[in-house]
Amino acid sequence: MLCKIGEVEVWRLLDIHGPFMTPEYLFPNAGPDVSQIIERHVAKGVCKVSDRLILPIQGFLLITPHHRILIDSCVGNGKNIPAFPDWHMRSDGRFLAALAAAGLGVADVDYVLCTHLHSDHVGWNTQLHDGRWVPTFPNARYLMPAEDESVPKVRNSDLYAESVLPVIAAGQAEFFQDGHALGECVRLIPTPGHTPGHVSVRIASMGKEAIITGDALHTAAQCWHPEWHFRFDVDAEQAVSSRRKLLETASETDCIVLGSHFALPSIGRVKALNAAFCWTDLSDI
Repeated sequence: MLCKIGEVEVWRLLDIHGPFMTPEYLFPNAGPDVSQIIERHVAKGVCKVSDRLILPIQGFLLITPHHRILIDSCVGNGKNIPAFPDWHMRSDGRFLAALAAAGLGVADVDYVLCTHLHSDHVGWNTQLHDGRWVPTFPNARYLMPAEDESVPKVRNSDLYAESVLPVIAAGQAEFFQDGHALGECVRLIPTPGHTPGHVSVRIASMGKEAIITGDALHTAAQCWHPEWHFRFDVDAEQAVSSRRKLLETASETDCIVLGSHFALPSIGRVKALNAAFCWTDLSDI
């Protein structure tokens, strides 16, 4: 177990952990010294061999008193993602092994919540069975942002065909709007910009709180530099606004923050610092 927020257990389901792309490419307005800035703030944040950002791709399993909720389903196996060779046509057991380590099987998950519809957040929505893509979690409701559906649907993308449409066909999909909640402990925080419908997740139980960032941030260094754009944000300035608001909330409430793509251990706290913020890792809470 990664941590416990009141009565809610939080488990890390790690799918991939390794170099992704160079910081100079990923943060186009950060300046030529972006790698050095990240290395100053994030221990082992940049691979010494490839000069690429170390990017964990992970989901978080929430075990509440009433539900078992998977936040983001990562890259998955067998998915057609040629633009990202490390993600393309994978065959790896790490993600499902992490689920088993939490004492659960795929039939035990009640909800799969995708913070947005990108390849590294929807992959384990489905898996191949007898040559067909079928929902990995047969008893789960899949919650996805309504505003994120149109682009992959219109494009008839591999992402949509492999990881979204089979869930709809199985009658397990629900496309949510702002203000959605899952029981008393889990609420969604609109953080648009990375995608139109992107959400972060607030956990609250017994006076304790935590926030799962999703892709509102991609490295802890963005706490010090929330103005950094991310290459794959659809609206970079809206993403900056959402990022600042989320960091302000985290700082004001002094809650635990779980950075979906932050360097491991990916758990810490945010504090206000001058006109920006700072991040402190927490490995044992």
